[in-house]
Amino acid sequence: MKINQLSLFLENRAGQLSAPINALAKAGINIVTLCLADSQQFGILRLIVQDWQRAKDVLTKAGFVVNVTEVLALDVEDRPGGLADMLTVCEAQKLSIEYMYAFTDGPKTGKATLIFRFEDPDTAIRTLDKQKVNVIDPVKLFGRGA
Repeated sequence: MKINQLSLFLENRAGQLSAPINALAKAGINIVTLCLADSQQFGILRLIVQDWQRAKDVLTKAGFVVNVTEVLALDVEDRPGGLADMLTVCEAQKLSIEYMYAFTDGPKTGKATLIFRFEDPDTAIRTLDKQKVNVIDPVKLFGRGA
């Protein structure tokens, strides 16, 4: 139920984001979701794609240093308080969140998908399962876009 996320460091200057995005597009690789965080000198582009190994190879060949990280995708009610409820569960279970980002399926499912990087993904899976939180299987996650 873990998903491999690709992370790239990008210089914080104009045009740097388009290079990895164009490399993936030319290779026919669809991006399921992404997050871009920045600091004064660099940015971190985090990507989730279905064929992460192929995407990593494409990006490496294009000159990028790519880090692979395990993350979890969680179903959350797409309503006011949905995220607050999820964070309450995580805090009550003492799950350490390093970062997270989200996307929504809109009215199609009434759910938002939150991508969490937990300090210990295996413990998080076991703990969240016990709390009846839906940790999304990668096959289901990638099938949503179809």
